[in-house]
Amino acid sequence: MDGDVGAAVHPLDRPVLHAAGDGQTAPGPFATRGRGVTRSRSLRHAVVQLACVAILLGAVELAAVAAGPAPIWMNVLVTLTAAAFVGAGALAWLRRPSSDIGAVLTAGGFVWLAADFGNATAPALVAIATITATVPLAVIVHLLVSFPSGRLTGRGARVLVGVAYLTCLVLQAPLYLFADAPAPYDTLQVAVRPELVSIGGWAQNVVGMAVMAVTAWLLVGRLRAATPPQRRVLAPLYAYSTAAVLLVPLSAIVVAPALGWNPTTLYAVQVAGIGLVPIAFVWSLLRGGFARTAELEELGAWLGVEERGHAALRRALAETLGDPTLQLVFWLPDRGYVDAAGTVAAATPVAGAHRGVSEIELAGARVGAITYDRASLDDPALVATAGRVVAIAVDRERLTAELLANQEALHRSRQRIVEAGDRERRRIERNLHDGAQQRMMTVAMGLRLTEAHLSGADPAAGRLLAAAASDLEGAMRELRELARGLHPSLLADTGLAGSLESLAERSAVPVHLSVRLAADLPQAAQIGAYYVVAEALTNAARHSGATRLEVRAATRGRLLHVEVVDDGVGGAAPAPGSGLEGLADRVDALGGRLRITSPAGAGTALVAELPCG
Repeated sequence: MDGDVGAAVHPLDRPVLHAAGDGQTAPGPFATRGRGVTRSRSLRHAVVQLACVAILLGAVELAAVAAGPAPIWMNVLVTLTAAAFVGAGALAWLRRPSSDIGAVLTAGGFVWLAADFGNATAPALVAIATITATVPLAVIVHLLVSFPSGRLTGRGARVLVGVAYLTCLVLQAPLYLFADAPAPYDTLQVAVRPELVSIGGWAQNVVGMAVMAVTAWLLVGRLRAATPPQRRVLAPLYAYSTAAVLLVPLSAIVVAPALGWNPTTLYAVQVAGIGLVPIAFVWSLLRGGFARTAELEELGAWLGVEERGHAALRRALAETLGDPTLQLVFWLPDRGYVDAAGTVAAATPVAGAHRGVSEIELAGARVGAITYDRASLDDPALVATAGRVVAIAVDRERLTAELLANQEALHRSRQRIVEAGDRERRRIERNLHDGAQQRMMTVAMGLRLTEAHLSGADPAAGRLLAAAASDLEGAMRELRELARGLHPSLLADTGLAGSLESLAERSAVPVHLSVRLAADLPQAAQIGAYYVVAEALTNAARHSGATRLEVRAATRGRLLHVEVVDDGVGGAAPAPGSGLEGLADRVDALGGRLRITSPAGAGTALVAELPCG
């Protein structure tokens, strides 16, 4: 066809792709519908792989068209446009995986790469590019009608987009089937019929304008139904994208002839105008307001699949609302706002210049709050909507936080009881040592002195005094052992290592002791470890029939690990009221764990882990 017909026919009728004035059509993007994208871990890898494929194809495309008729800067411009589509699509896909907009944008990028193959010299590549020459306009219509979900809802939307693709594919056919084009642009030519080229171009323009008119009518209706924050997102997007579509035919029919543009300038303006469209779409998609409606729908569906923990819930809210700094706290009437562990929040959520707060209510009762960055989310109504979506899940997590808070309070209470008991034992031990033991020692010394004084004059009285002194010294030893059982005073003098050595030396069963301890162990952990070893040695001597004991105490990270193993008969169990049961209670009150393994005939292993940091 001649240059005038080619210029008037449709967007991207770029004579620049061949000799000046031959009026041949050249390529444009190809679009395919993206499938639903899940929140799987493989999504990021898939998007990265698509981006790598796009980079590779871009390099191949530049190499293939390097010897073609178009200037290199034109090929680079088309490649950059393809990169804009693929990059915007990848970002949208990752940030809004529930929306198919990312898939459509990414597919549009691959189409742009195919479009520039019209500048190559291989007939097959030129044929592909020529067939898809005007598909970019259908892609933009598709994006406009399906934004923000990327899905065509309703029969009218599907018909409108279908007609747009038919216009760009079917009505484009006469322009390459019947045009008088030189090689290699005549690969698809079946006859030279200029009148059919003219009719096809006229029909394509008329139907294309009708499609844009219906699209504009649909978009105006959506703007009227939108809220003010939504209009701030949609209005500039609709206006620019529609203008970019209309720019292509109008620039060829009206602007270029009026300004005297040559085909190269015309094509450059068309490509540059469309090249900014993906940026406009991804910018709108990532903004607050209407752009996240589909994400909120997916959030509700995601919550319905299974129960989610606090970390997953906060992360889902942050991804849905596009604010990585978002925080989720829970409301307990008697404690205020707490975190997932039931710990009182560092600061009560208060709205300010940079942070917003949206309270979450369920059945009229406050259950939590969302704090967010006002710069990332400028629509409080959207955050409130998200709060309503997750209210039930938040209430469940609130109850969990309350349970954890109660458990922590119970743990602290039990720990205070243990510490109070230790203090009382220490007081009694000190009183016994400083009071009763000292007086008994004085009496024993007096008896020994009296015995020595009377032994010559009255041997019988001397023997009685000696027996009384011996009994008193035995009572003192028993009292000393009682005091040591009440509280290990050696801990204050020699530390845990020295106290364990003393226990090993006094044990009735030979003990092999291994100690590797940090220097700054908490007193509560040392006392707990001492009682674990003392009780285990006592039980082994009384009940196990063991011939050898292994005692190991070591600091492992933030835990004090204590292990006592014997080669006795086994079968040990913490029966109600037994020393092992009391020991288990003490270890548990300190926030530790006690495990007893004692199979019959295979000895006993007692392992305690006590927090020490």
